[in-house]
Amino acid sequence: MARRRKFNVFSLAFLDIMSCGFGAVILIYLIINHATEVTVKEVNRDVLAELRMLDYQVLVGEKDLVEEKLELEDQLKKLAEAEIALAAMDTTIKDRVDNLDDLDADTLAKIANVNKLKSDIEVQEEEIKRLRTAEAESAGGNVRAVEGQGDRQYLTGLKVGGKRIVIAVDTSASMLDHTLINVIRRRNMSDEKKLAAPKWRRTVATVDWLVAQLPIASQFQIVEYSQTADSLVSPGDMTWKEIDSPSILNDTIERLEKTIPEGGTSLENLFREISKLKPVPDNLYLIADGLPTQGNKPPRATTISGRDREALFGQAVQHLPSPMTVNVIMFPMEGDPRASASYWNLALVRGGSFLSPSRDWP
Repeated sequence: MARRRKFNVFSLAFLDIMSCGFGAVILIYLIINHATEVTVKEVNRDVLAELRMLDYQVLVGEKDLVEEKLELEDQLKKLAEAEIALAAMDTTIKDRVDNLDDLDADTLAKIANVNKLKSDIEVQEEEIKRLRTAEAESAGGNVRAVEGQGDRQYLTGLKVGGKRIVIAVDTSASMLDHTLINVIRRRNMSDEKKLAAPKWRRTVATVDWLVAQLPIASQFQIVEYSQTADSLVSPGDMTWKEIDSPSILNDTIERLEKTIPEGGTSLENLFREISKLKPVPDNLYLIADGLPTQGNKPPRATTISGRDREALFGQAVQHLPSPMTVNVIMFPMEGDPRASASYWNLALVRGGSFLSPSRDWP
């Protein structure tokens, strides 16, 4: 009898069915997984773009935040400085308010003092006017006293007047003496002996006398001239001066007393300076001792003839402003005979006076 064949559940057919089923499951899983991966990738791409956008916005925001912080710090710093300045200003204002309070109190007191001073000044001015009037009546209107030897006055025909007056004094070396030999001798002496020369002391006294005769209401200028010309009142300033106080005249005379006569004589440079005065002078009082030795420039030669000096005089006169009265006080120099005639003719033509005084004048 044939042997019965046993049934095996794991036969080939069963395995084939199982394999097919497993393969189908795997196939389904692969299909489902692929779709899921595509979806995830698409979702991830959008999320990534959003994340990148957010990251960019965060970076920009952080940068803006840093800038805002820096600006805020700067504003806070400025605010702190402004608060300090405001506090200092408050202190200053407070101090000034306190000072104003003090000034107000002082001002009230000063106003009272000023009113009193004005009243006193008016009284003093009236008294000064009265004294000046009395002085003018008794002393001929002198603004500077000339004392010594009895305050002598001479009948000279020389009257100091006018609204604008120029006194010009020769300060060249020839003013040291009346003779050429003595001029050369004194020129080599010490400055003290030059200043003590009799002719020079007489010249200073003459200027002092003229200054004392100046009208109080006049404008004036005092000029010293040798090779050049300059103001004695205020050197370097050739403008009209007012007689606002006796000190201006006293200082001018003191300055002349310290001036040492030296150099040559240029009338042309003197007249050129006088012509610069505006308005034109009314009167010129010229103190001289001889004809000029040079023109507007120093001479080349060491000597000069009398004819050449006359020519220089005529050339200088052409620079005198017009109209202007010319008065001459002459201290004749030995060896210059044409000088007196030339200056006399100048004074005559210009409507002035010519004076050649004695040696004890003024």
